[in-house]
Amino acid sequence: MDPLHRQGFHSLRAGGLNWDSLPLRLFVSGNAKCWNPADIDFDRDAEDWRGLAGAERTALAYLAAMFVAGEEALAGHARSFIAAMSGEDRFGDVMYLTQSGFEEARHAEAFRRWLDAVELAGDLQRHVLDNPGYRTLFCEALPEAMRALDDDPTPANQVRASVTYHHIIEGTLALTGHLAWSRLCRLRGILPGIQQLLRHVGDDQRRHMAWGTFTCRRHVAADDANWHVVLRRTAELLPYALSAIQWVHEQFDEVPFELNVHRLVGYAADRAQRRLGAIEAARGLPVDQIDVDRAPEQLEERFFAEDAATLAVTVPR
Repeated sequence: MDPLHRQGFHSLRAGGLNWDSLPLRLFVSGNAKCWNPADIDFDRDAEDWRGLAGAERTALAYLAAMFVAGEEALAGHARSFIAAMSGEDRFGDVMYLTQSGFEEARHAEAFRRWLDAVELAGDLQRHVLDNPGYRTLFCEALPEAMRALDDDPTPANQVRASVTYHHIIEGTLALTGHLAWSRLCRLRGILPGIQQLLRHVGDDQRRHMAWGTFTCRRHVAADDANWHVVLRRTAELLPYALSAIQWVHEQFDEVPFELNVHRLVGYAADRAQRRLGAIEAARGLPVDQIDVDRAPEQLEERFFAEDAATLAVTVPR
C-alpha cells in the first residue's frame, strides 16, 4: 500500500465511530459548550479598571499579557498534534484536536478583546519576554518540542510535546493564573466580564488537559519507557512554570490584591503531581482499556470542584 495515498474512511467503516472513546467524548462535549467571545460584555470591566490603583492595574496587565501570549503560542502549535494523530490513523483524535486548536484561537481573541475594552493598547511584550521562566517555556521549550514532533512523531516525542503543552503550560501555569484571577475578582466584586471569560476558557482547557493526560497514558501503557519520558520532561520544565509565577510577584514591593505566592506555587505543584499520578496509573494497563477510560476527565472534574469549593469559602457572601 502507498502510505501517501488514502486507503479508506473511518467514518464509513463498519460500526462507525466509537463515541465512547475519550477523544470523541471530548469533541461532543466541546460542541455542546461552544461560546463566542464577542458576546461577552466588558463595559463593567472598563469601569472597574478605571477605579483600580496603579499597582493593581499593573498586576492584571501581567496576567492578561501572559494569557493572551500563551494562547497565541498554543494556537500556532496545535497542528503538530493533528499531524501526529493523522499519521497514526486516529481520526477521533484528529476531530477533537481540530476543535481544540480552534478553541486556543478563540481564547486569544477573548483576552485580546478584554485588553481592548480596558484600553490596554500599548506594547505589552515586555510583560512576558522579561519573565525568564515564561520566556523559556514559550520561546524555547514549546517550539522545540513541537518541532521535534513535526520531524519525528514517535510516542516519546508525543509525550514530551504533550507534557510541555498540556501539563506544564496549560495544566500548571495557566490554571494557576485562572484561580488567582478568579479569586481576586470575586473578593473585590469586580470585572464580571473577565470572570465569565475565565469560566469559558477553563472549561475548554479542562478538555485539553484531559486529552493530554489520555495521550500520555496511552503511550505509557504501550511502553513503560514512556513513563520515564514523562518524569524527565516534567522535572525539566516544572521549575520554569513555578519561577514564572514567582517572577510576577517579585515585580512588586507589596503584592496587589494580597495574592499569596506560596499558595499559588503550592497549588501549581499539587496539580502537576496529581496529573503525574493519573499517568502513572496507566502503567501495565491494556492499551485498549485506555481509549475508553474516563480517568482523565474525572480528574479534571475533581480539580474543577475543588477550585469551586475554594472560591466559595474564600469569597464572602
